[in-house]
Amino acid sequence: MTRVAHFDCFSGISGDMTLGALIDAGVSSDAIRDGIASLGLPVTVKVEKVRKGGFAATKVTVEAPHEHKHRHLHHIEEMLARGTLSDKQRALAQKIFRRLAEAEAAAHGIAVEKVHFHEVGALDSIADIAGSAVGLDHLGVDKFTSSSVTTGVGMVQCAHGLMPIPTPGTAALLKGVPLRPSSIQSELTTPTGAAILTSVVTEWTDSPDLTVEHIGHGAGQRELSEQPNILRLFVGQSAAVGEGAPLPHGRGSDSVWVLETNLDDVPGEIVGYCMDRLFEAGALDVFTAPIQMKKNRPGVILSVIAPESALAALEEILFRETLTFGIRRYRVERRKLLRKEATVTTPWGPIKGKLGWLESKPPVFTPEYEDCARVAREQNVPLREVFQKAQQSYKEPNS
Repeated sequence: MTRVAHFDCFSGISGDMTLGALIDAGVSSDAIRDGIASLGLPVTVKVEKVRKGGFAATKVTVEAPHEHKHRHLHHIEEMLARGTLSDKQRALAQKIFRRLAEAEAAAHGIAVEKVHFHEVGALDSIADIAGSAVGLDHLGVDKFTSSSVTTGVGMVQCAHGLMPIPTPGTAALLKGVPLRPSSIQSELTTPTGAAILTSVVTEWTDSPDLTVEHIGHGAGQRELSEQPNILRLFVGQSAAVGEGAPLPHGRGSDSVWVLETNLDDVPGEIVGYCMDRLFEAGALDVFTAPIQMKKNRPGVILSVIAPESALAALEEILFRETLTFGIRRYRVERRKLLRKEATVTTPWGPIKGKLGWLESKPPVFTPEYEDCARVAREQNVPLREVFQKAQQSYKEPNS
């Protein structure tokens, strides 16, 4: 079985709504409080049960003194480094803030390092994001999915004056995300909520494949006359291979973009670091190939496969990290196997993988390298033996 968390954003999403939904779904409020407190911020986290539109929900309010200072990304990263967040929690919080920075940079046409965080750099927003990173980790799920997102309509007062909803930063974060129409005159999805959501969600669906175990209701600050202002978070199990889950039908094809740049004066360490950053920013695949460039200089071609929604962020990383003078970009059609996450049982325990198949053809199970490598190290067995046994366990479930 695969443990899944599904966001139902019928009334949008914000940082405080995310915290409320996580706590309402069973995450310890003390764990979130402790994580926030470790950052040394002068804030108080208030958790209370409320009713929104007649429904019970958990409301989280971060009380913080008003500030006039605007922070850069490196200031916030320094804050996160001081805390006791785990490496995974800190990495997620950093990813969320970097997504915010890249969205603001794209909206204002400036470099990421020059972005002044306004509302999302305030103490309460820092606490919302750090606390959400802790809570999402404590949720203990393997996959995050989400419904289409409601943004609301109208105008909202920002640091730069009145702006249309969704604001430019929020709109940049929601590229590639299915939106749900709404006539509610209010900002239902905030930049913080959009950044949290798009940092963890890997599938957008209004009907998740899920056996529900817990439902969390996170309350927003506003009272809406049209509907309950809550974020719903469903947590449960998705059927794995061998447990009766039918294989979905459909044609495995889509369109993606390819970014390429030739490099002959960049150290290998920089290329490797750049590849890591590209994956973090949403690249589907990143790879290099040796080439011979002009003046007989050896070099590499750095290639990136990506969805259209991630192109701006990926190009910014390529220009910043490699100092390349140009990037080629072109759209390609891709034929791929239909796929489904799967878990098999082996003599050493469960191993995750993916099930891939062509329409009406028998499926093929491919184990995840990380899971196989972990088992090989823990059990002191050859890696190839773990791979073979995992594949055999799919073919022969009772072996």
